[in-house]
Amino acid sequence: MSEIAVDQMVVNYIVKNRQDYRICTSCSGPVLLPVALKSPKTSDIVIKVGEHTLYVSRVQAKYIRKITADMIYDPEVGMSCRHYPGL
Repeated sequence: MSEIAVDQMVVNYIVKNRQDYRICTSCSGPVLLPVALKSPKTSDIVIKVGEHTLYVSRVQAKYIRKITADMIYDPEVGMSCRHYPGL
């Protein structure tokens, strides 16, 4: 499995919000959520972002090569099953 790149906008977002995040699965594709909403799993890939950690679901890691700003969770959309199933 090749290394996953992290877009600078995502790095800035994580550093600004000063918390750990996880890329997990939603019906609309991969989504970046704070670990307070979606806890990391022991099988996750770990990426250091400054003083924080970005966890990437092994399921998503198979399909993505770069974590981009369009993966950032939008609180305006909310956590409905229609947008983020299984959360």
